[in-house]
Amino acid sequence: MKERLADWGYAAGWRLVRLLPERVAAALFDRAADWASKRAGAGVRQLRANLRRVVPRAGEAELDELVRLSVRSYARYWREAFRLPSMDLEAAYAACDRTITGVENLDAALAEGSGAVVALPHCGNWDMAGVWLVGHSGTFATVAERLKPESLYQRFIAFRETLGFEVLPLTGGERNPAAVLAERLRANKVVCLLADRDLTAGGVPVTFFGERTLMPAGPAHLAATTGAALLPVGLWFTEDGWVFRIHPPIRVAGASGVAPATQQLADVFAADIAAHPTDWHMLQKLWLADLPESRQKALRRVLARREDEE
Repeated sequence: MKERLADWGYAAGWRLVRLLPERVAAALFDRAADWASKRAGAGVRQLRANLRRVVPRAGEAELDELVRLSVRSYARYWREAFRLPSMDLEAAYAACDRTITGVENLDAALAEGSGAVVALPHCGNWDMAGVWLVGHSGTFATVAERLKPESLYQRFIAFRETLGFEVLPLTGGERNPAAVLAERLRANKVVCLLADRDLTAGGVPVTFFGERTLMPAGPAHLAATTGAALLPVGLWFTEDGWVFRIHPPIRVAGASGVAPATQQLADVFAADIAAHPTDWHMLQKLWLADLPESRQKALRRVLARREDEE
């Protein structure tokens, strides 16, 4: 029943929020965000714990404000997502094009002919980054986790396909998504992947804000196997727009370079997040220290076995 209610809620959001005047929608979402911050549910409490690592010298009052602004930023992401299907995408592209930096890094990668893997953290509005990319370089491929119920998953797929994205299912598709992504890169296309969290046995151990966590191997692995450029991207909001920063490429020296490249990716993400902490939308457990002891032990066993095999 909860899954069906979630589907109905998102359906209502896409239908109703776009009908509201922007000022009214913004006020409603800000009010809802402030209520959620004060209520301090599980997600907000985890966000606070995560931000404490990002801004370790913040006192309790400052942390309260960081959490409030971060929840507002997350609410803004959803408000914009619900309104995107009715927005003037050419105007949105033009607005992003005025504030993006590092475009030369993407253009140089595509000029070399081996494609580009664009790696992003859960910051700002990554859908708007996709809108800019479609306008600049054409459609790109990405991967989406299957949501439940299936109708909700299909709703998100349809939303992003209307923006010009090619969305591959992480599981349950006709082909392995990694194989399809590699094909796109060998055709000199762009692949975009969210890359700041992977608390599974396939994650790569990294140090992030001084503590251990795991991040996806996929971006660096694709770059290593296809020769594509690995480009970290920072993204955050301004008061009335968006900023994207395409960083210089990270070199991936074959399969043995996946781990060090993923650590470099984590370091770039950390620098941008530290500069714009309230636009990092991480309401989930991220660091290994926050996981139950049984899960930590299981992950340590898997990682130790993997190191022995290598």
